Amino acid sequence: MNICYLFSGQGSQFKSMGQDLYKSNSIYKDTIDEASKTLDLNLADPDIFDNPNNTQISILTMSVAIHRILADKLDQPVAMMGLSLGEYSALVAAKALSFQSGLKLVHDRSHYMDEAGKQNPGSMAAVLGVSPDFVKDVCDQIDDVYPANYNTKKQTVIGGTKEGVEKAMAELKEKGAKRVIPLKVAVASHTPLMQPASDQLAKRLASVEFNEPEVDVISNTTVKPFNTETIKDTLTNQLINPTHFMQDVASIEDKDIDAFIEIGPGNTLSKLAKKTLKADTYNVESVETLNDLLDKLGE
Repeated sequence: MNICYLFSGQGSQFKSMGQDLYKSNSIYKDTIDEASKTLDLNLADPDIFDNPNNTQISILTMSVAIHRILADKLDQPVAMMGLSLGEYSALVAAKALSFQSGLKLVHDRSHYMDEAGKQNPGSMAAVLGVSPDFVKDVCDQIDDVYPANYNTKKQTVIGGTKEGVEKAMAELKEKGAKRVIPLKVAVASHTPLMQPASDQLAKRLASVEFNEPEVDVISNTTVKPFNTETIKDTLTNQLINPTHFMQDVASIEDKDIDAFIEIGPGNTLSKLAKKTLKADTYNVESVETLNDLLDKLGE
């Protein structure tokens, strides 16, 4: 069976996520405990795991733990991808980055993004019912607003300054967008407003060691597999350039994917993937969803 793993990004987290897995699965528990020791932070405590300041490291830890559970129960995936933060989970899963290094790196990345958000406050909105090219054309005519996430043929997220996003929202509605939904964020990820974070991340990445990924991990930024020559530049550029999830999924059409398995909180990516490439979809975020997947696909 040809499997593609999808690793959750930020935004799908939920209260007490992973607690049922922590209490019932030794691999999951050991991974959480390893992360706690690495960061000197008790991630077994739901209040700490759910703290918004820890969201990025919590999603990474949860995703790596679930991947470890699946690793000896399912076929090796033919490709992996994540959304933004999820790319770090995918790179750890593909053994391009050690779990310990990944945790420390994502901890710092989260801090850089928060600081950039305070320097350059922003907002974002999801635009539904019109093509990505249409959205880009509107954004190109308005200052300080940019396409941030190309999710499907009919869903694009825009980001920028509050004023820029508000102008674009009004223009998009007037010109025929089916719906334009403001997102509850104060940071315009994947736009030039994240330049301060990108600059700091570039310096931080200089000291990080990467290996060649054992499985293709398709980059949101380049729509090509990561490799050791490009990985640092790609992760640096990721913060200030749009994600191309739709194009990532389309790029693996020749791999004849039978199933997309989303690892981590939520099922957003598996739903998006199915709109680009027809395949069975699953998500694993709990004991129930894990057992459901293994009942259907486990060896």
